[in-house]
Amino acid sequence: MRKYSRLKNLFKKLFHVGGTTHAPDYTLITITLILVLFGLLMLMSASSVVSYQKFKSSYYLFWHQILSGFLPGIIIFWICSKIDFKVWKKFAFFMLIFSILLLLAVFIPGLGASFGKARSWINIFGFSVQPAEIVKLTFLIYLASWLDSKGAEKIRDIHHGLMPFLIILGLISGLMLLQPDLGTLSIIFIISLVSFYIGGGNIKHIISIIGGAAVVSFIAIKVAPYRLARLMVFMNPSTDPQGVGYHLNQALIAVGSGRWFGVGLGHSRQKYGYLPEVAGDSIFPIIAEELGFILCAIYIVLIFVLVYHGLIVAKKSKTYYGRVLATGIIVWIGFQSFINITSMIGLLPMTGVPLPFLSYGGTAMIMNLAAMGILVNISRYTRS
Repeated sequence: MRKYSRLKNLFKKLFHVGGTTHAPDYTLITITLILVLFGLLMLMSASSVVSYQKFKSSYYLFWHQILSGFLPGIIIFWICSKIDFKVWKKFAFFMLIFSILLLLAVFIPGLGASFGKARSWINIFGFSVQPAEIVKLTFLIYLASWLDSKGAEKIRDIHHGLMPFLIILGLISGLMLLQPDLGTLSIIFIISLVSFYIGGGNIKHIISIIGGAAVVSFIAIKVAPYRLARLMVFMNPSTDPQGVGYHLNQALIAVGSGRWFGVGLGHSRQKYGYLPEVAGDSIFPIIAEELGFILCAIYIVLIFVLVYHGLIVAKKSKTYYGRVLATGIIVWIGFQSFINITSMIGLLPMTGVPLPFLSYGGTAMIMNLAAMGILVNISRYTRS
């Protein structure tokens, strides 16, 4: 009994900081689970053809997502929802170091792996891991902790706030550009900027950062012809429909084919080798094709409700740290969903970011659920 008591006390010391708790926001939990289960259903349909072509089983990618993403993700979601979110501050600096090491690991021969033009994966004992997905959460936790330690007054100061922020963000951004992964970098950049603003950042400093980022983006487009080509396709989707414009045109065909009620679950024609990345970044056009406009609209409404409740949690947080962290998490999920969907229907240039909770990818699923688990925990410490 003494050993059990000591172990219990150690657990409390490590994973509980203190404070009055109440019931979590069950709307966050419910919508998260609905989105995950809906994602698995649509992945089973969208990936069936490519899964059979590559692995001789229509359900290989579906089961792989369950085993490598869903099951560990749900466990981590539950654990993170129970651990006092303030505990993560203790490990914030180590998370920054961990983030940098992960982003460097993709360049190590034999460990890093490429997909297309991006070198964004590492292989560990046969498992593929995408470091950038982990960095979204670990860097956010560090940033929230750093902003909390500085306080709003110092954050507004150029020397104590703006310059250290730019150095930290510049380091992470530089490593992301080397991969290169502008899509994921845009997500991390927006999360960081919003967190900096919520943390007390000067609006003039933020406008200056955005201006500098625009210049960097322009240079990145100029030095890589394929990025310029994507921009030209965005401006005119009919540009080279069999070449650089192929992906967008096939996505638009899928979305248009669905009309109001869709062609029926499992009956997509575009997944038969026409639309690239049907299980990954392009899963939304398959959803639109099979289920139609009305169900897609319901899905988007669920995302809005999730974001709304996440912002309410952030607003009601009793701590500066909790407010910044909650805002960062929900902006991440909401903005990434927005980027994916709008790029697939031609409202933004294609960026290659996965759709949270739906796109194939174990690392992304686990980190999305870990982040939502932390947000649920923050909701337990809010003002009534």
